[in-house]
Amino acid sequence: MSNFDEQLQSLIESALREDIGDGDHSTLSCIPPEARGKAVLKIKQEGILAGMEIAERIFRIKEPSAIFTPFKQDGDSMKDGEEAFEAEATVFTILQCERLILNCMQRMSGIATLTRQYVDKLQKYKTRVLDTRKTTPNFRLLEKDAVRIGGGINHRFGLYDMIMLKDNHIDYSGSLEKAIEKAGAYRQTYKPHLKIEVETRNIEEVQRVLNVGGIDRIMLDNFTPRQLAKALALINERFETEASGGINLTNVEDYARTGVDYVSIGALIHQARSLDMSLKAVF
Repeated sequence: MSNFDEQLQSLIESALREDIGDGDHSTLSCIPPEARGKAVLKIKQEGILAGMEIAERIFRIKEPSAIFTPFKQDGDSMKDGEEAFEAEATVFTILQCERLILNCMQRMSGIATLTRQYVDKLQKYKTRVLDTRKTTPNFRLLEKDAVRIGGGINHRFGLYDMIMLKDNHIDYSGSLEKAIEKAGAYRQTYKPHLKIEVETRNIEEVQRVLNVGGIDRIMLDNFTPRQLAKALALINERFETEASGGINLTNVEDYARTGVDYVSIGALIHQARSLDMSLKAVF
């Protein structure tokens, strides 16, 4: 089982325990345990569909013999009135999985839809869209998966898979130079595979990073497109570049025109609006 699968299994099991508690008393009170049924996922808003594989996994964790019939795939365009899948299982399974499936798919589809809007705007540029760690605790796995489904690129998943020296790290270390030198020594000793990214706040800091070197990517935080263009000319493709801060659907093309490698956008996740869906019984 992959790390993703292990984390997903844990997430689903934890979410089901949270919701069911000591029993789904609504279902227990009026449905016989042997009853079987069918349900379909009805789409009520236009957007990009995400969470199909998650929905199937939820059903199969609860009932391995459940029958899951997809009508669409993750990443497909969707519109009001369409159906995403049909599931056949015990009624207990359908009703106990219903809200978790809807919560996941509605949230993921909203994120995938917003991500696709950014990605579509950058089709003619080399710049690629990154997500951030501005995620919902314990739901990051699926939020970042939704970004990927929408066509974006996952940045570091957590604190463990990249060294990113942000303003607080630099300030606590005493200087930009000290932070980079210490990070480089740490990487060489303990984690030689990790990339090092350094946040810069102005052109002067960019030049200081270039003087030290030993890193992989420079983040240019809250630069205007004009300031960004000057910084990129200074960097001259010696390191990967990432623009961050204040980037939105209105100005993202202005940033892409500079030739920056990446734009990181926390709004992909924390400003996405869930899309409306329902899981309904069919007979």
